[in-house]
Amino acid sequence: MSDAVPSAPQSPAPRKLFLISWGCQMNDYDSAKMADVLAASHGYARTDQPEEADLLLLNTCSVREKAQEKVFSELGRWKEWKQAQPGRVIGVGGCVASQEGQALSERAPIVDMVFGPQTLHRLPQMLDSTRQTQQPAIDVSFPEIEKFDALPEPRADGATAFVSIMEGCSKYCTFCVVPYTRGAEVSRPLDDVLLECAQLAEQGVHEITLLGQNVNAYRGAMGGTHELCDLALLIDYIARLPGIERIRYTTSHPAEFTDALIDSFAQQPKLASYLHLPVQSGSDRILGMMKRGYTRAQFLDKIRRVRAARPDLSLSSDFIVGFPTESDDDFMQTMDLIAEARFDCAFSFNYSPRPGTPAANLRDTVAAEIKDQRLAILQSRIRQFDDEFKRELVGTTQRILVERPSRRGEGQFAGRTSTNRVVNFDGHADMIGRFVDVTITEAAPNSLRGRLLDTVTG
Repeated sequence: MSDAVPSAPQSPAPRKLFLISWGCQMNDYDSAKMADVLAASHGYARTDQPEEADLLLLNTCSVREKAQEKVFSELGRWKEWKQAQPGRVIGVGGCVASQEGQALSERAPIVDMVFGPQTLHRLPQMLDSTRQTQQPAIDVSFPEIEKFDALPEPRADGATAFVSIMEGCSKYCTFCVVPYTRGAEVSRPLDDVLLECAQLAEQGVHEITLLGQNVNAYRGAMGGTHELCDLALLIDYIARLPGIERIRYTTSHPAEFTDALIDSFAQQPKLASYLHLPVQSGSDRILGMMKRGYTRAQFLDKIRRVRAARPDLSLSSDFIVGFPTESDDDFMQTMDLIAEARFDCAFSFNYSPRPGTPAANLRDTVAAEIKDQRLAILQSRIRQFDDEFKRELVGTTQRILVERPSRRGEGQFAGRTSTNRVVNFDGHADMIGRFVDVTITEAAPNSLRGRLLDTVTG
C-alpha cells in the first residue's frame, strides 16, 4: 500500500481582467466599479499583462479628437490575443461605445460587448449572454440611477476616494458630446451618497472627491420629502461624517456656480482650497456660440468673490483654442481673462469637432498652425502663474495627506496640499493614510519639496 498522501484539490486559477481607462476622473471611477462588479460576479482579478487576461475591457472617452480612431487602433493590437485564445472576451465601454453602439462591433468583429457609462453594472449579464450565444452583447441605454443601486458596496483603496454623485449633463454646449453619450443630468439621492461616503470613511478614507459631469448641478432627493439637496448642502453633510477631513469636487459649470458654493469656501474648512471651473473662452461672442450660458463679466465676478472667500485658492480651468471663427481679438480676450483670473492650472486643447454636436456643422475657419500657436501662448502663460503660485508656497506650512511612497524613492513619500499640489518629503511608511504638517522648501517643475514637522494626525 502506498504511503503517499493524496494532494489537496487545486483551486481553479482566478480569471484575469485587463482594463484600460482613458479620459477623466469619472472614467477612472467607472473603471474601478467595473472591476468590482466583475470580481463579485465572476471572481475576476485585475492583471497588467493583457496576454494573460481572459477578459479585456477598454473604457473610452470621446472628448479628444479622433477618439474613435484611437479605439480601433487599440483593438487592432488586441486582435492577435483574441486569435491566440478564441475564448477570450473583449468589451468596449464608455462614451465612444455609447456613440457607436452596434456599429462598433460591426467594424471590429473581435468585440463581444459594447456598453455605455450607464450600463456598466450589467456587465455580468452581458458576459454570460455573449458566452452562451456567441453573439455580441450591446447595451448603450440610459437607465438613470439603476447603475448605482446595482453596484457592490464601495471598496477603499487608500485614504482618498472618488464618489460619483450625479450623471450626465443637460447644458448641451454646442461643442460637447457628453449629453449624447451620458444622457441628461440625474442626481443620486442624498442618503445614498452619504452612505457611500460613510462606508469609505470606515475603511480609512479621509479625503472624498465628489464627481459629476456637471457636479454643481447636483440636486439629490432628501429622504421622503419633496426637498432637494444642492452641492453646498451636501458638502456640509459629508463634512460631519467621522473620519472625513477633506472634500473636493469636479467638474463644475460656471452657470451653476452658486452663491451657496462661494459661501462654502468661506464657511467650510474641510472644503479643499482648489476649484476647477471651466471657462472655455474669454470672448463673449465665442461663449455665445458655445452656448455656455454666462458672460465674461459674470465669470470674473464669481472669481473675484470666491477669491475673497478663500484667498489661498488654487484656480484651474478648461480652454478650447481655435473654436470656429475665433479671431485674434477673441483669443486676446481669453488671454486677458487669464491674466485677470490668474489661473494656476488648466486643461487646454485645440478645437476639434465632435460628431453629432451642433458645432460640428460649423466651418472650422481657424488654421491648424494658428491653433497651435495660440495654444502654446496660452499654456506658457498658465505655466507662469503655476510657477508663481508654487513659489509663494515656499516657506509656508501645509497640511498634507500622505498617499504613497514618492516616485523619487530614497525614503521619500508623497501627498497633496489642500490646493492639490504634490509634495515630496522624507518620511516613513506608517504615515501613509495620515495627515502631516510639512514646510515647503522648494518649488520643482512638477511638484513641491518639503520638510516634515512633528505633527501627525488622522
